[in-house]
Amino acid sequence: MVYKIIEQGYITERPPGTDTSSVAGPRCVVGTSNEIICTFVAQTQLGSNDFKPMITRSFDNGHTWDTAKQIWPEQTLKFSIYGSISKTPAGDLLFYGTRTPIDEPGEFFWSPLTQGLRQNELVWTRSRDGGCTWNDFKTIKIPYAGSAEAPGPMCATRNGRLLCCYAPSNTFDPKVKVERNKIVCLWSDDDGETWQPSTMLKYPFGDSSGAVAWLIELDDSRLLGTAWHIRQSTDEPNAFAISTDSGTTWKPTRSTGILGQSTSLAPLFHGRALFVYNQRKYGDVGVWMAVARPTDENFGIEHNSNVWKATKASKIQGKVNHDTWTDFAFGEPSVLVLPNNEILVTLWSAQRSGGADIVYVKISMN
Repeated sequence: MVYKIIEQGYITERPPGTDTSSVAGPRCVVGTSNEIICTFVAQTQLGSNDFKPMITRSFDNGHTWDTAKQIWPEQTLKFSIYGSISKTPAGDLLFYGTRTPIDEPGEFFWSPLTQGLRQNELVWTRSRDGGCTWNDFKTIKIPYAGSAEAPGPMCATRNGRLLCCYAPSNTFDPKVKVERNKIVCLWSDDDGETWQPSTMLKYPFGDSSGAVAWLIELDDSRLLGTAWHIRQSTDEPNAFAISTDSGTTWKPTRSTGILGQSTSLAPLFHGRALFVYNQRKYGDVGVWMAVARPTDENFGIEHNSNVWKATKASKIQGKVNHDTWTDFAFGEPSVLVLPNNEILVTLWSAQRSGGADIVYVKISMN
C-alpha cells in the first residue's frame, strides 16, 4: 500500500479576525452538493477561554476555500465553544463539543495547578441546510464528576443512534475527584433527548488518563473508538476498543501498538479504518496515517507512514508531554475520504511565525 501526496495548502493562512492569534480543531465533511465543509475554532491565544467556532467551504475539492466566518457570534460573547462537525447518513450536519461560561475576558480555560479544565458542559446542535442555520444548542449531562475534554465529533449510526465520547478531566477545584483512567461513551436512541453512558475505553492503570477520543461506525456496523493514552505525563500506545452492539457495551480496551498522541478516524472499506495521529517524539515529527483492520483483540495495522512533516514539535523546542500542550507547534489532525476516493487530512500548524494556520494535505492511496 502506497500513499502519494498530491496537494498541500492552507484552509486559512492567517487566523480570521483581528483579535485572533490561534486556531485549532479543523474537522471536515462532504456536503450534499459535494462541497467540502470545514469547521475549526479560533481564539485570541492558545489556552484562553474564548473559543469561537468558524466555518468555511471549498467548491473545488479543497483547492481553494471561502473566507471563514463565525458560526455563533452572539453566543461566543458569553460562552467559549469548542467542537467538531460530522454528518448523519441522511445528510444533516451535527456539531458536538463543550461550552464553557466566560467570566472575565482574557481568562484561561486550563489550570496548570490542577491539570484541569474550567468546569464546562457538553452541547450539540443540528443543521438541516448544510450549516447555513442551526438549531438551538442542547446540553448533554456529564454523568460523572469533572469537566469534559471532547474534541471528537458526534457519530450518527445507520440504525439511527447518536453517540459521542469524552475524556473526564480535572476541574479548577482540587477537591473534585475525577476518575480519569477511562473514556466515556454516551448514546441516545431518541434523537438526543436522553443519553445513556457506557465506558468506551478503560485504562489498566489508575494513574492513566485519556485525551482526544474519537468514535466512528465502520462499514460492517461495528463501532471503533480510539484515544491518546497518557500515564504520568508519558505517552503509552494509543488505545482502541470495538463495540458490536452500537456502543451499549464495549470489548476490552487494547493497544494499537502505535506511540502517537492526538488521534482521529475515518471509515474505509471491508471493516477497515484510517487512523491519523500526531507524532511529536517517536519517529519522524509530523502527522502519520495508518490503515487498520481492527478485531476485538488486534488493531490490524496494514500500513503506517508519515503524511505531513513538521519542522518542529514545540514552539520553544522543550518537552512535548501532554502537560506542556500550550507549547505544541502543530496538532489535532483529522481525516476525510472524499467522493473521488482521495483522502483529505487537516491539522493546525504553528510552524510559521505570526500565529497558527489550518493546513490541508490531499493524498491518493493505492
